[in-house]
Amino acid sequence: MRFDVLTLFPDIFSGYMTQSLLKLAIERSLVEINLHNLRDWSRDKHQCVDDRPFGGGAGMVIKPEPAVEAVEAVQKMSNRPGHLVMLSPQGRKLDQPLVEELANHDRILLLCGRYEGFDQRVSDILQPDEVSVGDFILNGGEVAAMMIIDTTIRLVPGVLGDENSSRFDSFSANELSSDRRLEHAQYTRPREYRGLEVPEVLLSGDHQAIARWREQDSLKRTQQRRADLLDEENKGNQR
Repeated sequence: MRFDVLTLFPDIFSGYMTQSLLKLAIERSLVEINLHNLRDWSRDKHQCVDDRPFGGGAGMVIKPEPAVEAVEAVQKMSNRPGHLVMLSPQGRKLDQPLVEELANHDRILLLCGRYEGFDQRVSDILQPDEVSVGDFILNGGEVAAMMIIDTTIRLVPGVLGDENSSRFDSFSANELSSDRRLEHAQYTRPREYRGLEVPEVLLSGDHQAIARWREQDSLKRTQQRRADLLDEENKGNQR
């Protein structure tokens, strides 16, 4: 899976790309990440990419020329133009179904904004898939881009040591149920810690009983913490 990140601050990604699962995935050629500095497409000798907004207002706006021309140039760097994602608080909210949708693409371009965002003509011309990571404002799209990379690479075959890890994550549909509930509680050694013991059923070796316990615990946790997910599930079943 290939990612092309277009950003004003590519160095933000230098440490992120050299750690943990992502580092291993890159070393094993399962994931490729290319960083592109939007300033390289500036028409200004000082590599300026932003300007004051027409009509007045606070902050600066990224100009259309460097953003549009950068994306068009990067798209041509491969025979696969890729799926263009613009990180924007006005976009579709990132959730597990959207992650699964994005993971179907073998190449994703991530366009990271800064300041007050992009000139509207960037969206009008490029028609990107605008994605938001939540109802809050970040300083820029770089952290949001990392979130998309982190969530989608988990679904790339071979990235995780155990492929079941992603199949049974919270919010992920699996063959045991069609809903998207919170994941059940997990335990490891020691069997007892500060008076709290691992549920006996998990030590029984009875796989059917363990599966039933996990399903019940998943439902209980979802009812207690995210009942809205069950409301959505019930609405879907009534259609």
